[in-house]
Amino acid sequence: MASMAIQLLGFSVALIGFIGTIVATVLPHWWRTAHVGTNIITAVAYMKGLWMECVWHSTGIYQCQVHQSLLALPHDLQIARGMMVSSCILSVLSCVVSVFGMKCTQCAKGSSSKMFIAVLGGSCFIFAGLLCLIPVAWTTNDVVQTFYNPALPYGMKYEIGQALYIGFISGGLTVIGGIILLTSSRQGNPQDVPYIHPPYNARLNPPRRPPVVQKSSHSPAWSSATNHGYNINDFV
Repeated sequence: MASMAIQLLGFSVALIGFIGTIVATVLPHWWRTAHVGTNIITAVAYMKGLWMECVWHSTGIYQCQVHQSLLALPHDLQIARGMMVSSCILSVLSCVVSVFGMKCTQCAKGSSSKMFIAVLGGSCFIFAGLLCLIPVAWTTNDVVQTFYNPALPYGMKYEIGQALYIGFISGGLTVIGGIILLTSSRQGNPQDVPYIHPPYNARLNPPRRPPVVQKSSHSPAWSSATNHGYNINDFV
């Protein structure tokens, strides 16, 4: 029961991380304009994500434009988009595999491959979390280096967006949930251990001899000898 509860905990944590990964992938708040200086009144804020660029005006107008050309995007943005989508797809597959492998489900119950399926689901969750953390950390490093570049003007500098924070938390939760699911699945269940017979002891378990069948004196051989006048002692 304890391992079953730990499996449910790990699956729940990984599922929350998967939902956060989808949110971080869709949101356009990966890069946002930096508010540098105290005398600058910013009337327009720019935000850029994996799929679109958005502009927020101080009047309350919010406009977004989807990236038109895939080939015209920078290589780092293309790689980040591909890795985030791969993380989401792999998380979906991990959820399906983990449901089949957890002890609380009836799928493949009693089979020797159930533990292997659960271990495979936890490993896929860990890999999906790493696929989410790599582009998020890469983008964060790029934003920090660009911000501290003295050659760039203040208007071209960006800050870390909210989607990157969500990506860090989501990727970490996915990895942690996969580790919990992996370790709990490898713990043996006493009900699944096959019964081993104790060693045979001749003193405790003496061999049983088959019962001796007594020959009856009324067998056909003895009756025929008696009818012919033979003595029984001749046959001894």
